[in-house]
Amino acid sequence: MAARASRKLLRDFLFRRACITPIAGARHCSSAAETAPKIPHFSKKGRLLTGTTLGLVIGGGAYVSTVDEATFCGWLFSATKLVNPFFALLDPEVAHRLGVSAAARGWVPREKRPDPSNLGLDVWGRKFSNPVGLAAGFDKNAEAVDGLLGLGFGFVEIGSVTPVPQEGNPKPRIFRLREEGAIINRCGFNSEGIVAVAKRLGAQHGKRKLDETTSSSSSSGEEVKPGGKAGPGILGVNLGKNKTSEDASADYVQGVHTLSQYADYLVINVSSPNTPGLRMLQGRKQLKDLVKRVQAARDEMQWGEEGPPPLLVKIAPDLSKEDLEDIAAVALALRLDGLIISNTTVSRSDPVTTNPAASEAGGLSGKPLFNISTSLLKEMYILTRGKIPLIGCGGIGSGEDAYKKIRAGASLVQLYTAFAYGGPALIPQIKAELSECLERDGFKFVSEAIGADCRVATPKA
Repeated sequence: MAARASRKLLRDFLFRRACITPIAGARHCSSAAETAPKIPHFSKKGRLLTGTTLGLVIGGGAYVSTVDEATFCGWLFSATKLVNPFFALLDPEVAHRLGVSAAARGWVPREKRPDPSNLGLDVWGRKFSNPVGLAAGFDKNAEAVDGLLGLGFGFVEIGSVTPVPQEGNPKPRIFRLREEGAIINRCGFNSEGIVAVAKRLGAQHGKRKLDETTSSSSSSGEEVKPGGKAGPGILGVNLGKNKTSEDASADYVQGVHTLSQYADYLVINVSSPNTPGLRMLQGRKQLKDLVKRVQAARDEMQWGEEGPPPLLVKIAPDLSKEDLEDIAAVALALRLDGLIISNTTVSRSDPVTTNPAASEAGGLSGKPLFNISTSLLKEMYILTRGKIPLIGCGGIGSGEDAYKKIRAGASLVQLYTAFAYGGPALIPQIKAELSECLERDGFKFVSEAIGADCRVATPKA
């Protein structure tokens, strides 16, 4: 749609430019018939310029009308690189808001090219066109789901969403570490609340259902297409707790009751470093009690043939070996549907420590988190014996990075910081590179590469 709209806009512009001279000429001719003034004199240089302009307009219009949609789509994604320097000049949070607004209004390219066939996979009975997703934190309030999925992500995770609206921590609260490819944030679950998000998701859901009904009536094909409740892609809803809440479980239960009907999967976020006491919920007893209560709240609701949405827990990278073993034990015992590994880190290591922004409080994301989170991912895959789908998150900036996460045990991967720096053009690049990595190592499908680096070390059940 974005490509078609851009092409139409260009054609209209060319048409208007082409029409200016004939109209003016007609006006002069009409006057000539009535009053017979002197015919306007155009210099040779002026006629040459006019002729050249018209030639370029006609030739350019003809080329645009014949170029294939895939090529035009590629141009649009590449063109987004031109605005990256502009965003870099803005305050990080202002740039973030502009990015969300642009996606919400459809001012971003829309991927029309099919994903490489070797990237498709099924997880939780849901069909993903590719395993590359957008992590929670970018679209906190579900303002731009359609636009973000249209960029070519296999799935998008909104939130974290809190029951009651809250402003989060005081600004400034987002800091760039550009040379390190990192960001420090201490947003603190700034959220419009579950009521506002539910209204937005409900409206989007209704529109998609109407579009699906219209398209299905005109299509006779029975092919099962990738996607979920968000239409062409999978939608995850990340749930958080309010800062002043005394009953964390009640907050998550409220989120489940209100938002789960719109989610293809749900996430309990117990690992943000910016909400006091939140990470205490990762303890064995606390996590077990929390998950059991949230699972019960989800399962008591009425569900159709698809059943309830899978429930995942997002954990921190700053955990001890004992902490990981406890989380793995809870996940296996309660048959948790998945884990996201990992959230941001409170640690600061070289070369981050040399950056003046390193002293800012908050969670660090981006390149410095890659090795920490990938090691944690591999360890958790081994502890859970590959029985629980894992989402690898932290420091992904290329297809090779995504591939390493998958080989370490991730069924799906998420990015955020690299997307904030690289923009929409990064998404098709990562997918193409990931596809090449699979082909290089002889994997026909991405699912074959999951946990490839752990299989020798995985203990038998």
